[in-house]
Amino acid sequence: MPDEPSDSPPNDNPQAQQETAPNKDAGAEVAGDLDALLAENADMRDKLLRTMADMENLRRRTEREKDDTSRYAISNFARDVLTIGDNLRRVIEHVPAEAATKDPALKSFLEGVELTERELLKMLEKHGVTRLDPLGERFDPNKQQAMYEVPTTDVPEGTVVQVMQAGYTIGDRVLRPALVAVAKGGPKAAPSPKGEPKEAQGNGFGPGHAANDDKPGDA
Repeated sequence: MPDEPSDSPPNDNPQAQQETAPNKDAGAEVAGDLDALLAENADMRDKLLRTMADMENLRRRTEREKDDTSRYAISNFARDVLTIGDNLRRVIEHVPAEAATKDPALKSFLEGVELTERELLKMLEKHGVTRLDPLGERFDPNKQQAMYEVPTTDVPEGTVVQVMQAGYTIGDRVLRPALVAVAKGGPKAAPSPKGEPKEAQGNGFGPGHAANDDKPGDA
């Protein structure tokens, strides 16, 4: 009896069938290794970028600290020098203008003191120290210290009407606040523009800048 034909195709290459499964496993392993390498590369790139950013921040911070050290290194020395400028200013204000006009020697002396003061201020400005003379300006508790209030309706409330001692800044810092008298009882000052410090609630003086209605020493 003749053999009936089989439905399945004849297996002409048994060796090829045996190699198919190992080849598939090897391809999957290579793909897995490639994915792992790509993930590791992305992780290393992320770490490198973070390290570069940290180094840039460190460089900027170091430069800023170096600049601050250079700018503010003379702060203590400058404060001591300011007393010399205060004494020169007291001499100038103590001498009446009429007396200097009538006395040539006194006039010459006063001019010499004024020249010395200008040279001192010029030297301070060369090193970043700037004088503050806020007469007529709105009281700023960040740069001024109010000593007392002056009742007046001639100027808006909170206006500096007298400067007892000039203030100074070094760079963007206050080296010494100006000692001032502030108007009280006048019309309310216009609101501070955006960016300017606001006055404290109550009497308009900042923390630590208390003021009395009368000058020190008055009853």
